[in-house]
This record gives sequence, structure tokens and C-alpha cells, in this order.
Amino acid sequence: MASPSSPKKSSLSKQTSTAGRPPQAVKFARRTSSGRVVSLSRDDDLDMSGEFTPQNDYINYTVLMPPTPDNQPSSGTGQGSDSKPEGSNSYQTSRFGPEARQMSRRVGAGDGGYGDHGGGGNNGNKNGQENVRKYGIGNAFWTPSDKDAYGPDVSMQDFMDKPWKPLTRKVKVPPAILSPYRLLIVFRLVALAFFLQWRIRNPNPDAMWLWGISIVCELWFAFSWILDILPKLNPINRATDLVALRDKFETPSPANPRGRSDLPGVDVFISTADPDKEPPLVTANTLLSILAVDYPTEKLSAYISDDGGAILSFEAMAEAVRFAEVWVPFCRKHNIEPRNPDSYFSQKRDPTKNKKRPDFVKDRRWIKREYDEFKVRINGLPEVIRRRSDAYNSRENMKERNIAREKNGGETTQEPSNVMSKVPEPDPVMGHPDEKRLDFTGVDIRLPMFAYVSREKRKGYDHNKKAGAMNAMVRASAILSNGPFILNLDCDHYIYNCKAIREGMCFMMDRGGDRICYIQFPQRFEGIDPSDRYANHNTVFFDGNMRALDGLQGPVYVGTGTMFRRYALYGFNPPRATEYLGVVGQNKTPAPNVQPRSNEDDSETQPLALASHPDLDLPRRFGNSQLFAESIAVAEYQGRPLADHISVKNGRPPGSLLVPRPPLDAPTVAEAVAVISCWYEDKTEWGQRVGWIYGSVTEDVVTGYRMHNRGWRSVYCITKRDAFRGSAPINLTDRLHQVLRWATGSVEIYFSRNNAIFATRRLKFLQRIAYLNVGIYPFTSFFLVLYCFLPALCLFTGKFIVQNLNTTFLNLPSHNLSNTNTNLPFRSEMGLLKVLAGIEISFKLTTKSAADDDEDMYADLYVVKWTSLFIMPLTIIVVNIVAIVMAFSRTVYSIIPQWSKLLGGTFFSFWVLAHMYPFIKGLLGRRGRVPTIVYVWAGLVSITVSLLWISISPPDNKNSQQNL
Repeated sequence: MASPSSPKKSSLSKQTSTAGRPPQAVKFARRTSSGRVVSLSRDDDLDMSGEFTPQNDYINYTVLMPPTPDNQPSSGTGQGSDSKPEGSNSYQTSRFGPEARQMSRRVGAGDGGYGDHGGGGNNGNKNGQENVRKYGIGNAFWTPSDKDAYGPDVSMQDFMDKPWKPLTRKVKVPPAILSPYRLLIVFRLVALAFFLQWRIRNPNPDAMWLWGISIVCELWFAFSWILDILPKLNPINRATDLVALRDKFETPSPANPRGRSDLPGVDVFISTADPDKEPPLVTANTLLSILAVDYPTEKLSAYISDDGGAILSFEAMAEAVRFAEVWVPFCRKHNIEPRNPDSYFSQKRDPTKNKKRPDFVKDRRWIKREYDEFKVRINGLPEVIRRRSDAYNSRENMKERNIAREKNGGETTQEPSNVMSKVPEPDPVMGHPDEKRLDFTGVDIRLPMFAYVSREKRKGYDHNKKAGAMNAMVRASAILSNGPFILNLDCDHYIYNCKAIREGMCFMMDRGGDRICYIQFPQRFEGIDPSDRYANHNTVFFDGNMRALDGLQGPVYVGTGTMFRRYALYGFNPPRATEYLGVVGQNKTPAPNVQPRSNEDDSETQPLALASHPDLDLPRRFGNSQLFAESIAVAEYQGRPLADHISVKNGRPPGSLLVPRPPLDAPTVAEAVAVISCWYEDKTEWGQRVGWIYGSVTEDVVTGYRMHNRGWRSVYCITKRDAFRGSAPINLTDRLHQVLRWATGSVEIYFSRNNAIFATRRLKFLQRIAYLNVGIYPFTSFFLVLYCFLPALCLFTGKFIVQNLNTTFLNLPSHNLSNTNTNLPFRSEMGLLKVLAGIEISFKLTTKSAADDDEDMYADLYVVKWTSLFIMPLTIIVVNIVAIVMAFSRTVYSIIPQWSKLLGGTFFSFWVLAHMYPFIKGLLGRRGRVPTIVYVWAGLVSITVSLLWISISPPDNKNSQQNL
């Protein structure tokens, strides 16, 4: 650790009097058992202030060393330099106003325009460096050069007795589990190579066309398996320390007696569009779980985007906020989990477990009665609104509609609206006893800020569906609250763990957290049948693939349960990035800084340099809102981790977020309404480089890919208690449409500029393979359909894909089929429909069952809703059954029955039918109530296949007579 003093100052340090010489840039101290701090430096005091204090805030600091035998620093007279590192000021591309400039004040040398706040210069004190590397740093703080460096209520003394702790740690998978897993992959790879070699070298001359089809399918299956398995070689786990987070950001001190939180703000987004498909009661319960989350109330804001502009959703949310006035304090008083009232009251365990307050039973009974009345009001809203609307339309609404039609050329529009609850007080507001309500004495009764957002819509404008609604919320929230982090949730995904936001904040606020673009939480579902016949839990993906991607550059964005860094959503590059060079990215080098484009440059008129990539360009067209432009630099600064350690780069001073948020005024709210107008995105980069990316039905995967392509990292956060829970489509039709939508988006990604083949050098090689597999896997449906028809073709022709059919070979085709896909009924047609027919797929939310008793809990599971997606799997089933029947009849009536050949051929067909079992079970419905159309299609396919085969291979009369 080096002293950045100049030679002149070094000479002054040799004087015997310490009063007239400057302090050391680095001071070492040790805390004794009695709590007294003993200096280990040549200076007897720890006062870092003085006239020789450098102007850089992050040069002087004191380090508390652990009591080790060799923790005495050397003379400390190593050479140094008081010149600060060269670099430009922060926010080279983000000078949006005086407030933003104040936030982006110089705090050290810049690294890509961000600033490096980890300390200054090299240190000639080699012994001190070795001690730090070996034993760690107990405490590190910097002396401010001005009065407000740590905020208005924080001083250096507040950090003297706080040992530095990391907020997260990486937990490697034990070698006893990981080594056999990797060994199994290698063994399967070798076995697959030998199998393909044997298959290619041993064709079947009697049925070359069957052999050719099988070889092509098996080669594609092998290629697809390699793409899928390569990114899974390094799975990891992570752990967080919530106690260290609270101690670092929320511990009261003499300078901060009220214990105000220094955590950054979080804006929670909920998106909904249709109250008929997305029940308002479900959305209201999600909102209640957000308002009651365990996070500083003044730092939390909730936003709901109603893209349908339904008055039903608006009034339901108003009722939810009214009920939250008693529900949120009740949850805080009794530490309720989960804080979704519907989920909480439907639990079957003892509600009094671990509850210590004597009035809990009385409070729970009262709040349960209030919630039942709340549900009655929500369910009665449609009728109330209908009667009120009829009365209103008969008087004044007709006049307004006529005026709107005349003004807009006969077209009605959905005007933008933005209704919100008041901003909470900066300090806790305690409740009081109330005979009519609950006793909230000593309980904070504040509610987070809530805003209902409904963007403007006009005919002739492409509103870009959910991605456009999310971008509108990003702009509106930047004006109103400007939380540095954004939590994205679906309307049916509620917060199951009230500390989930704190878990994610541990990663963002830890060392190196400034390079993280988002935290992805696993999706957990409720209401799924115990057998999970349609694989709704996606256990392999969420517990296997995502853990493995976390060991690379991070998991993909899956659409919900994600905490974003707002600055990364704006399309900016990370403060530090790495480029991976070589064939497989084995050579790492720091990525160069990207220079901002000048105002005269236009990407549409001037071609980019050959070495550049479009995703690496810095965004510059955010719209004409000055307030939004000024908010960008503020959000970036407030999202930095705490600079309380020498190794923390691009940090902010402790205590800089203790200032209360100013109240909102009318012009600010009017500006928030203006930025969600349908014309605001014209001639901007929204949807192209900024915010959620347009042009795909899977905008979530594309948005995450763009961030990774710029060099950002993501983290997979698995909590002990599930962070979020939601509903999944347990009905077969809904499940097919959901998976088809995913496959449709993957095909769109493959045929667009978002294909991982064209990624930048900032994307890791295996991460590139993972994204490439996302775009390629739907094409497996072509080969999978052919492979499922192969057993039937073999039975029809009496030949097989190999020359000699034996028992050893029977397991090999079935092995390929099992490894290729475990959800056979879904992939067999989804790629075909999109690529060949070009069907447009829209997202359909599952309708929740209205039954409450256990008998009808899974009633929707047995509902059979016919769709064209049933045709291909039904055809595969019928063709294989007809082939088995024809092969059996031919063997029985032949002169010399070849039962072994029949057994080998039917084994493969039965293996296909076994994979189709979930689909068959879904078609049967409850108690065998099969729709009539299923029988019609089955009979039609059977007759067609039989007649087609007779016309292709008619029976020989002579041979038939001889056989008889």
C-alpha cells in the first residue's frame, strides 16, 4: 500500500515532531481485546485531517489489521506520487443537467468514463501488501476532503467499529458431485462418437432411404446435445449475508440516530393487459405482497402497467391500496410469510407457529374478515362498473365521444393516465391503538409509493405489446421515483419471500456489483398437479441450466422475477469489461473504452467502423424529456456499490443516499404522463438499443442477450425460501401455446441480428454456445417428427434402419430419443408451425380455476380445448398404432412368422408411444371424456394412412393365394 505523497512531503515525514508533518496516506491500526485502537504506524494518532490532506477523497484511508505475528508495516517511506491517475471525469456521455453533474462529481480516475474508486497509486510497502492478501482487511475508510463527502449525517467514526464483510460468496459444487457429473458427460460423448461411427460405416443396402433418414436425425440429435451440454460443465451456487447488508446500510449511529437506510431505491413493475384473462384479484394480491415487502418504505415504489386501460383494473388496484393500509402493518407487526393474503390464508399449516404476540389470533381473525370483504368488493366490481357506466354513458359520455371522434378523424383513443398514491415520509410513522381496527402501536404504518400507469394508444401506431408497456413504465418511473434498480414481475407472480429484494441487493451492492446488469431469480409455481405431467416446474432448466450459466457470464433473462440495473437497461456499457480472444475465447484482455458518438454522427447515414459492433455503441436518443435525461446520471450514481473497501471500484461514498426524497409536484407528474404518450418513442432508440428490445415475442431473451453482448454479467440468486411464486398453465392447450411461443421467439432470434454467431468478443465462448442453442433448438422438431415416424415406416415396409436387427441395437434409437427431448408432445409441432406456416403466436395467460375445494383443485387440468397444435402429435400416435396392428396381422397370417423381427420393430414404436403418454392422458380428460373431434381426427388419420399404404404397396394376389 503506497503513500501517494511527493518526495518533498516524504522529507517532511522524517522530522521528529508529528505536529508539523503530514500524516501517512495509509495508516495501520489494531483493535485490542478491550476495544481500544492501537496505531501500528509511525504516527501516534489516527487523525487524518490536516492541511496536507489531498484533494482526492479516496487516497487516504486507515486499515485495521488483524492481530497476526507479522502485521507490522515497514517504515512506510516507500516512493509514491501525489498525482492522481489520468482519466476523464465520470459520465462522459451522461451530463444531463446541474443535478446530474453534482451526482457525477469527480471521485477518482475514470475507467471507461465511470471512475475508479478503489484507492490510489502503487505502494512500495511490500510487507503491508502481503499481510492484506494473506489476512484480509478488517476495516477501510477514507477521509473526506469536504463536509458532505459521506452525506449529511455520517462521519468517519461511524465506520471505525464496523469490520468489512463481503455481502455474497460463491459456493462451488462439491467435487464428489461435480467430478462424476463431468465424467459421465465425457463417457456419453465417447459412446456417442463410437455409435455414430458404427452407424455411418454400416448402412442397410435393403433400405437405404430409411438408413439415410435415421443417420441425418441422429447426427442432428448429437449436435443438439453437444450444444446443450457444453455450457453445463461448471455449475455453481451462491450465498448472501443479509446481516452484513443490514449492518452496512441500516445500522443507527451517533451521526445517524434514526438509522435511515443507505440502500438504493427499487421500482417494482407489474404488467397486465386484460382483466378477463388476468383476474384483478390475482393482480391485487401481487400488489399487496409488494407493498408489504421487507425493504425501506421510502426507497420502494410499485408500478402497475394496465395496457388495456380497463376501469376494472384501475378500481381493483384502488381497493387493494385501501386494504393495504391494514394488511401491510399487520404483516410487519406479526412478521407474516408469505405476504400475499390469498396464499397466506390458504395455507394448511398451523398459523400460530412461531408467533409470540398474545394478540395474534385476534388480529388474524379480524384481518381475515377484512380480506373476505375485500374479495367480495373486488368480485362485485364488474357489476358495479357496468351499472355506473350505463348511467354515465346515457348523459355525458356520448358528448365526449362525439368530440373525440371529430378531433381524431373518427377514431377513439386511449389517453395516457398516471394515478399514484402519495410519497411516504422519510422517517417511520408509528401507529396507535384503535378499537375499530388493529393495535399498531410501535408498528410503521407507511405504505410505499404506488403508481397506476396506462399508456396512450392510438390506431396506426405499433405499441410493441409487453415490451412497449415495460419501456413506458421505465420512463414514467424515472421521472417519479428513479430507483436505480427495477424488479420485473408478472401479474400472477407474487413475492413469496419478503426479503427477496434484500437478497438481490447483496449482489448489486457487493464488490464488483457495478458490473452486474440483472439478478435472475428462479421461477417457482403453485397449483400444479402432483405428477407434473407437462413439466411445468421446468426443474432441469431452473435448477440445472441456470446454475451452470451462472458459472459463465450469467443466466438468461426469463421474463419475470428479475432485478435490473436501470443504467444497464438504458443501453450503456459496463464500467469494466473483458474481451475473449482466440478460437474458444481462451485469451482474456481488458476491453477498450467505447467513445461516444458525436451529435453529427448518424448510424443510419455513416457506416460503423469494421472493428466496432452495433451493440457497443453508446445510446444518445432517449427522447425530448429533459427531466428523463437528467435522471440517467443520478440513477447510475445511486446504483453504485458502497466504497467502504479498497477493492471496491466505481463506488459511492457511504451515507450519500440518506437525504430524503423530495416530494413530487404537478409539473413532474405532468412530465411522467407526457413520456408515456404513443408518439414519444418516434425517432428515438427505445426498443432498438434502449430498454426492452422490440421485434420478438420473446423480448426477455433478446434484452438479456444484448446486455451480455455489451460485457455485462448477470447472477442467479437461489434463496432458501422461494423468492417468488406464480401460476403455470396446467392445461394441455395452454401449455402447448406457451411452449410454442417460446419456440417462435427462438426462431425469430436465429434469423435476426441477435443471433449469437454475430456476438461481440465480450461474450464468453460457452455463453455464446448457450445463446446459439436458444435459437437452434426449435429446429429439432423437424428431425424429431421424422424420427417418430421411423418405427411406423419400418413396420410398414418390414425393413429396419440397420441390416441386422438384434437386441443390442434396440436401446440405441430409444436412447437418442430420450436424450433429445423429454417433452415430446410439445416440440414436435411448434417449430414446424412457425417456420413453415408462419403462424403468429400471442401470449395467453392461464385462466385460474374458480373452485376452492380439494376435489376440484386441478379441474382445469382435465379440460380439453381443441387446437390445431393437437394434429401433429395425434398423427404420430395414430400412425404408430396402425403400423403395430398391420405388422402384427402380417406376421400372424404369414407362412413363416418372424416374431423376433416383429418384437424388435414394435419395441421402437412402443417407446415413441411411451413418450407421448402425457399427451394421450391430456386428451382423455377426466373419466375418459374425450372430445368428439379427437375421435374424428383419429379415425380420419387411420383411414388415410391405411388407404395411402395400400395404394403405395398393393397386396400381391399370387403370394396371397400361396400363403393361404
